[in-house]
Amino acid sequence: MAAALVVSAPASGVGKTTLTLALARAWRNRGLNVQCFKSGPDYIDPAFHAAATGRASVNVDSWAMDSATISHLISRGADADVVLAEGSMGLFDGVAARGVSGTGATADIAEMLGWPVVLVIDPSGQAQTAAAIAAGLRDYRAGVRLAGVVLNRIASPRHEDLVRRALNDAGIAVFGALPRHAEISLPKRHLGLVQAEEQAEIGKLIQEAARFVSEHVDLDAVLQSAASWSPQPVVNGLNVTPPGQRIALARDAAFSFVYPHMLEAWRAAGAEISTFSPLADEEPDASADVCWLPGGYPELHAGKIAANRRFRSGLRAFAETRPVHGECGGYMVLGAALTDADGIRHEMTGLLGLETSFAKRRMHLGYRLAALAAPMPGHKVGAGLRGHEFHYSTILAQPDTPLAVVHDATGAVIAETGSRRGHATGTFFHLIAEDR
Repeated sequence: MAAALVVSAPASGVGKTTLTLALARAWRNRGLNVQCFKSGPDYIDPAFHAAATGRASVNVDSWAMDSATISHLISRGADADVVLAEGSMGLFDGVAARGVSGTGATADIAEMLGWPVVLVIDPSGQAQTAAAIAAGLRDYRAGVRLAGVVLNRIASPRHEDLVRRALNDAGIAVFGALPRHAEISLPKRHLGLVQAEEQAEIGKLIQEAARFVSEHVDLDAVLQSAASWSPQPVVNGLNVTPPGQRIALARDAAFSFVYPHMLEAWRAAGAEISTFSPLADEEPDASADVCWLPGGYPELHAGKIAANRRFRSGLRAFAETRPVHGECGGYMVLGAALTDADGIRHEMTGLLGLETSFAKRRMHLGYRLAALAAPMPGHKVGAGLRGHEFHYSTILAQPDTPLAVVHDATGAVIAETGSRRGHATGTFFHLIAEDR
């Protein structure tokens, strides 16, 4: 049996990731096996989880995944002593229309699994009102149980005392209070935190966070508030079809946004994956039968990608006879050109006519439901795919055959249809699961 908890907050930017990493490492330092998960469509946090625990973390998503898939994914925590699911945004934040098993809210996962919630509360600029917010979250949905709170960014002992008294009066346990501590701030960029693999000092930062949280949070009380959990037998596994038998996967700092559960599903279905680095001017494995370019940060490396002739010519040669698919950033690199933040236009691979600009920035964010109007690797015409889109690039031209009819979570048709030309396909959304 594992001790299971969800770490959530009233909003983004309050400290969920830092607390999750600190708790995970602190318990690991005590000799416990800790398994983390991420609620919602996030590529970056699971890599931090793995750095903290030494175990791979995966996403669970109530909008895109059914309960059987979620149960299958969390079963990897069967041999753990502690299981932590980190939430996204605020506890009840999701989309307006229900998806497969919920709205994508962290509360869906907490209720579905029966795991109590540890709230991170940042009472900056307030005192007793923090207790009113915590009490409101506790009482908002009957199936979601609040274990207690950790206060973050406390200004002074007097401030802490005021907030603690109010929470105690509301019957809400306070596990600890964290003063401001700049040394454990995680660096950010436009799509979220700077990736764990790009931070040479990430191990030291997590260790410092664990030390700091251990000093200010009652770790034993947090564990005692957890649910006792063991996975139930699951009939159905992951609902994901691999795009081919042997997959050449772009993988480096510009192409890093791959959901771990997707790769595991491909391998479980018998596919082999070979990686190559476009930034190192490598070309896809000639023995592969499909090439997959995931998203990432090509807009930060556009000049280097444009200059890497071996990669570009190798990819074009590959696409003459075999399918190539790009997601978001990968889609942009399959296009004709990418304009960077400084307004400089860089020639991309030209397998598609797509032109995008990072200089003309506008956020595109949300769940996507696509009905394929043309085939793409692993999926036939008419297939329903669930995914998520998050980028700041603007489409300047999208002249090729639309790949899909794409709707957002409200059912509205969106312009980012994806493209198909020859053996090349691309989408701005990242695939999470297929509709059953």
